Amino acid sequence: MSDRIFGVFGLLLAIGFAVAALNIEESFLSDAVGPSGFPLIVAAVLGLSSIVIAIKPDAAPQWPSLGRLAELLAAVVMMVLYAELLPVLGFVIATALAAAYLSWRLGSGPIASVLTGVGSSVGIYVIFHLVFGLSLARGPLGF
Repeated sequence: MSDRIFGVFGLLLAIGFAVAALNIEESFLSDAVGPSGFPLIVAAVLGLSSIVIAIKPDAAPQWPSLGRLAELLAAVVMMVLYAELLPVLGFVIATALAAAYLSWRLGSGPIASVLTGVGSSVGIYVIFHLVFGLSLARGPLGF
């Protein structure tokens, strides 16, 4: 029964996400896909996955322990902080912090986590901003 509740919750979340994506105002400088293209794809994948979970639940689901749920909650908090800090710190710094934290929580050592965060952030910045020319949030350092 818990899988069905989880599936219905995910479906409602996907519907809310799609509605929010459709309410994004389109700028005259937007790309061919538009600002709501990627969020709509995420909403569709979440919706389809949730429907499968609700229709075909696991016979004996095993939920994570309390400690593991706390880890998941911390990851969600990190992603909310990332969204809030993105316009303040800019893409490169906010992404480096988020990627480093998530890498650390997935088991990397502190130095490897920092290197992963910085490498991921700079790599994504180079690909999306410098190669593809997409606009990313600028931070206090101008990038």
